[in-house]
Amino acid sequence: MDLSSLREEYGRGGLDLPDLADDPVTMFERWFEQAAAAGVHEPNAMVLATATPTGVPSSRMVLLKEVGADGFVFFTNHGSRKGEELAANPRCALLFPWHPLERQVRVEGAAVRLDAERVAAYFHSRPRGAQLGAWSSAQSRPVASRAELAAAYASVQERFGADEADGEVPVPPEWGGYRVVPEVVEFWQGRPGRMHDRLVYRRDGDSWTTQRLAP
Repeated sequence: MDLSSLREEYGRGGLDLPDLADDPVTMFERWFEQAAAAGVHEPNAMVLATATPTGVPSSRMVLLKEVGADGFVFFTNHGSRKGEELAANPRCALLFPWHPLERQVRVEGAAVRLDAERVAAYFHSRPRGAQLGAWSSAQSRPVASRAELAAAYASVQERFGADEADGEVPVPPEWGGYRVVPEVVEFWQGRPGRMHDRLVYRRDGDSWTTQRLAP
């Protein structure tokens, strides 16, 4: 399979330092709104990269559920591979690949666990099926078959009930959330001739510095 000829010439727009907001979260929110308005599929989908204490990396797609001055929030199972890696090494990176706009945003920082109240508020806002699924899956652990998963889900459904009238589903003990506190945020805009615009914010105490990187 020859992939060498697969390429596109980018040219939808440009990005310069005067275009940046004062802080990266405000800039991210601006670009996110543009991605959503453009119909980008699941614009809150992001690649989360983690690593073991010895530097073995892994990555996967997760969904951004909140963003604000305090960071980027997602929810998952603490016992999953990503949860175990973040417990041992909270340094991580996020990537938002907004291909239709020829843009990407890269975030580097450290993840901190959310408190139980914030986790419960989000958990109970999820569809009931997703709540039951969180109880049914020992995320990242080996499972013998799809039938075993189905049996686990059926057991949980019988335990807690299939609909809201059956009462509230408690938060599973291993389920929770993280806030990634950004230290570096890069905004990438594709340009012709692979001369892409790469503008980066770096945390400097309570403020941010910005600079352009070569493509």
